[in-house]
Amino acid sequence: MSSDPTVLGYLGRALSLEFSAVQQFLSTARLLDTRGIDVAAKRFHQEATEEMGHVERLINRMLALGVAPNTSQLRPVRLNGSLPELVLNALEFEREITAFYEGAVAHCLAVQEHDSRVFFEQLLQEERHHLVEFETWYGELTANAERSREAKR
Repeated sequence: MSSDPTVLGYLGRALSLEFSAVQQFLSTARLLDTRGIDVAAKRFHQEATEEMGHVERLINRMLALGVAPNTSQLRPVRLNGSLPELVLNALEFEREITAFYEGAVAHCLAVQEHDSRVFFEQLLQEERHHLVEFETWYGELTANAERSREAKR
C-alpha cells in the first residue's frame, strides 16, 4: 500500500488525463463519423476504448490503496481541423501522457514504491504503443497530403 502522497497525486492526475483522453477520442470519433470518415472514426473509437481500460485500472488501483477515485479536471475537447490536424492533436496528447507516466515511474523509483512503479510502467508501455500508432498514422496522412499536392503541380 502506498502512503506516499506524490504517488497518490500521480494516480489522481492519471485518472484525469485518461478520462480526458476517453472524452477527446470519443468526441473525435463521433465528429469523424458525422463527416463520413468511417475508418478514422473506428480508429479513434478503439483508442477511446483502450483508454477506458486505463481508467478502469486506475480506479481499481486507487480503491485498492484506499483512495477515492476522483478526477481533478478534464481537459476541454479540441475538435478543430482536418483529419491530419485531429490526429496531430491526439499525437500531442499521447506525448503528454507518455511524459507524465515517465515522471510517475521516475518518482516511484526514487521513493522505492515497487508496486506503483510496476503499475505505472505498464501504463507507460501501452501509452508508448499508442504514441507510435499516432506517429505512424500522422506520418501517413501528411505523406499522402504531400503526394496529392505534388500531383496537382
